[in-house]
Amino acid sequence: MTDAKIPYSLNSKAVAEATRLWLQKRGVTLQEIAELVMLLQKKYYPNLTMEECIHNVEMVLSKREVQNAVLTGIQLDVLAEEGKLFAPLQDMIENDEGLYGVDEILAFSIVNVYGSIGFTNYGYVDKLKPGVLERLNDKTTGQIHTYLDDIVGAVAAAASSRIAHRKQAEREQELGLPHAPEDAEEAARRSSLENTEPE
Repeated sequence: MTDAKIPYSLNSKAVAEATRLWLQKRGVTLQEIAELVMLLQKKYYPNLTMEECIHNVEMVLSKREVQNAVLTGIQLDVLAEEGKLFAPLQDMIENDEGLYGVDEILAFSIVNVYGSIGFTNYGYVDKLKPGVLERLNDKTTGQIHTYLDDIVGAVAAAASSRIAHRKQAEREQELGLPHAPEDAEEAARRSSLENTEPE
């Protein structure tokens, strides 16, 4: 009697943990991504805190579409470092070929999660390459971050877009205007904070 093959079942927690672990292995911290978010949003929201920026980065990284992009991009970077890709793809990724735009396309899948505002934010940090992006673009380290630099910029851009949407909802609520309901994750967070605040 042959054993029946167990059907594939996705372990979402394992995917989320792997995403965090691989970012850490590649030397990227949530704080560094949050610093990009602060750079993008401080002009518009002077009272924005680093804690808010980190929270929004965490919320972006909690999305499966984002986790998929992070894991795929990092895997391709690592394989390129190890010389395990077929030519000419190996050379294109290894040298961050100017006409190779698949890394940006993967980044767009992250930016899309929180709407079109993220595109302008992404374009800005991609051009300026501040903070962690400057380090990831340093070709003298021996590491290849052809995908990761775009992924990190996209996560920051998506988190910035998320903040813009939340701040607009808060403004409307303060003015007593009708507004779209906040997403379940944010509602749960607010409820948790309200329940833990001292009386």
